[in-house]
Amino acid sequence: MPKPLFESGFDQLDQAILEELQANSRISVADLARKIHLSAPAVHQRIKRLERAGVIQKYVALLDREAVGYGLLCFIRVSIQPHTKAHLDGFQAAICQLSSVLECYRTAGNFDLVLKVAVPDHKELDKLISEHLMTIPGVERIETSPVLHDMKSTTAFKLKK
Repeated sequence: MPKPLFESGFDQLDQAILEELQANSRISVADLARKIHLSAPAVHQRIKRLERAGVIQKYVALLDREAVGYGLLCFIRVSIQPHTKAHLDGFQAAICQLSSVLECYRTAGNFDLVLKVAVPDHKELDKLISEHLMTIPGVERIETSPVLHDMKSTTAFKLKK
């Protein structure tokens, strides 16, 4: 497991840079430098160091899911039996081919995996489950929870020293 940010030689200026970039990754280096009271070359150098260290993984545009045609967001819980590496690897390979699967986590508890999926509608959800997920070897049980309302959604981490 990687070391926490501040145990890896990063400081409060790096924290300030990361907080600003999490809020607006399109901010110019010059504007960011003015906000944190540092020179633009120094900010640029720090950003590059954070990228090389893997702290900053990539820059993305966050889209409005419904505006781009994905009206239904769901969490799908999946049980795999038997619990073998081959079945887990096969499941992972299969879902990596499914663009509607946004995220997948291996979990503890009654289900082995939790998927976050976005589809246009209930018909596409049914198709995803019946034609794709249920056909993956080892899938024993599937439980789906459609999202009724987004109460909180963020991609920003609270950074602390």
